Formats: sequence, structure tokens, C-alpha cells
Amino acid sequence: MKSLMVLFAAATLSAAVQAAPFAKGDPRIGKTLHDKACTSCHIGMFGGDGSGIYTRADRKTKTAQQLAARISGCNANTGAGWFPEDEAHVAAWLNQQYYKFK
Repeated sequence: MKSLMVLFAAATLSAAVQAAPFAKGDPRIGKTLHDKACTSCHIGMFGGDGSGIYTRADRKTKTAQQLAARISGCNANTGAGWFPEDEAHVAAWLNQQYYKFK
């Protein structure tokens, strides 16, 4: 019985993680961080408001893990100085706004 309960708990946790890959992030904070550190670079690369990086037909980010890695790479490359929780906030906003990963 105990092993069945452990299996159920693990399955429930796994489903929760898959359902909300950036549950610890706050999209409102993420939008603020994104707008301050990302937008000018993305405008330079894609024009317009810069959102083309997320909406282009051949976008490179196809999983939540890839999104997290890309945000981390941009943080390092731009010197934004974000902490891991800041990256989670940005990921939560981008996922809510553009990616819809579950």
C-alpha cells in the first residue's frame, strides 16, 4: 500500500510539473524584466516590437527546457544579471504570452 501511495504521489507531482513548467515564476515580474532587458535586442534583430523572435514560423524553441536554456543563455550573454528566480519569471511570462508549454 505504501509503495502505491508513493507511486501516486510521484505521478501527481510529474503531472503538475508538466502542466505548469514555470509555476514558480510570476509572469507580471517576468514581463517587466523582459521589457527592460530583452526588447531592445529583439527589436534590433527582428524589427517591429521584437516579438517576431517568438512568433516566427521557424522558431528554435520547441520545449519548456529549451526556453529555460535560451533565457539563461541570453542572461549570460547580455549581462542582465538575473538570478535563477528572475529567469523563471521571464520564462513564465514568455510561456504564458507565446509558447503555451504544458
